[in-house]
Amino acid sequence: MNVLEGLQTIRLRLTENGAAPETLALVDTIMKRAALPAAAPASAQSLLQLTRMLARTPVATNNMAVYNDLLRLEEELQSAGAAYHERVAAEEAKPIPKTKKHYKQMKEREKKQSGH
Repeated sequence: MNVLEGLQTIRLRLTENGAAPETLALVDTIMKRAALPAAAPASAQSLLQLTRMLARTPVATNNMAVYNDLLRLEEELQSAGAAYHERVAAEEAKPIPKTKKHYKQMKEREKKQSGH
């Protein structure tokens, strides 16, 4: 994931959550750095990783409102991720229906075995 795109998404989510102006200012500052050509190849694994990185910045550790905004977003991202993994696991646990071809092949095998 591109860091700048991830930060833009994080900023949008923080705005939707009614985050403190200081929190938005922190994200804006980091977005400016991420927009520099030298930072272009930077990438992150997920929005959760970026949020955790923001929470470890001096601004967040020194300002409880900023830290709490980021912590709230982190919890939302974690629960969304957990819900996604549960859905995927449920989908994978569903039995796959057999095709007509499968039953035809089974019948042929049984005929061959009983014929010998």
